[in-house]
Amino acid sequence: MITRLAVAGYRSLRDVVLELGQLTLITGGNGSGKSSLYRSLRLLSEAAQGRLIATLAGEGGLSSTMWAGPEKFSREMLSGRQRITGTVRSGPVSLRLGFSGEDFGYAIDLGRPEPMHPFQHDPEIKVEAMWTGEVLGRTNLFAERRGPAVSLRSSATGEWRSAFANLSAFDSMVTHCADPVDGLELLLMRERMRNWRFYDSLRTDAEAPARRPHVMTYTPVLGADGADLAPAIATIQAIGDGDTFAEAIDDAFPGSRIEIEGDEYGMTVMHQRGLLRPFEAKELSDGTLRYLLLVTALLSPRPPEIMILNEPEASLHPSLLDALARLLIEASRRSQIVLVSHSDRLIAGLRRAGELQEIRLSKTMGETHVEDHDAPRWTWPKR
Repeated sequence: MITRLAVAGYRSLRDVVLELGQLTLITGGNGSGKSSLYRSLRLLSEAAQGRLIATLAGEGGLSSTMWAGPEKFSREMLSGRQRITGTVRSGPVSLRLGFSGEDFGYAIDLGRPEPMHPFQHDPEIKVEAMWTGEVLGRTNLFAERRGPAVSLRSSATGEWRSAFANLSAFDSMVTHCADPVDGLELLLMRERMRNWRFYDSLRTDAEAPARRPHVMTYTPVLGADGADLAPAIATIQAIGDGDTFAEAIDDAFPGSRIEIEGDEYGMTVMHQRGLLRPFEAKELSDGTLRYLLLVTALLSPRPPEIMILNEPEASLHPSLLDALARLLIEASRRSQIVLVSHSDRLIAGLRRAGELQEIRLSKTMGETHVEDHDAPRWTWPKR
């Protein structure tokens, strides 16, 4: 489980360290930094996929994604006696991302490329570190990257060896230096990070793929857009917790049940109390279809270590939010859940239903702050 998330220099997140729980709610007003926190988790996952630099480029490059304010706010700036101006930098231009748990931690530091580099808008990976435990220290570091050089500490002897001398500035040591001998922990961490699951683009529009028949094949994980809804439901009913799935449907739509019709190509259909025929997926409302997608994602027969959802309440009728809260509580028994939401009713339902780590964000002078939250201890690797 991830217990700490640290972000520095990314959009409005000048310097934020959070403590995460088994079920963590991130909330706050519009523009407070909720989406930036969500994207920072996705960027960390992209590092394990080898897509971090490309993803940042897709967001507009380093200049568009970095903190745009001064390196530090003076007392005069904070009090309003002095206008906000740039200051002489005491440290390098940096975008830093990291997380840790009771077992492992990882951090990456990105900066500007060297002068005259052909891709001036692409950030370079300057430093990476991986360690045991929640806080980086001198004795628990076991993998380190500085510039193009990567060193690994042997798990058997404790001695350091050079694993890579000329790693490209756009390649992460997580993807290129894991091996089953000295880099076993690196390999395990990479696979765990690749298993993080994000849901923020489940489609429910009239042309949504989930409304069409889909080839029936073993599908233990719902796709990011929900296209494979029918086989994913069939997989839950065949080898997963079909009873909990049925209860979640009945909780939201009393007397209703879901079936999959078809052989080679399957179609999701919903039987509802009092109706003489079932409704096919193409006939369901956006809110009903979205709830089905969320149930299927959250009750995956192959639960991930962590699942991150961005505003799952979108297009749901308020009457479904209490059922969604209960579903999220149930899913958090199988996976760590990080939820970004600003729905008062969903938040109230989560508070009633079980233990909740609540993080409320606000913004002052363009910078995201965490309200009423004591930041846990965190140490960044030095350049």
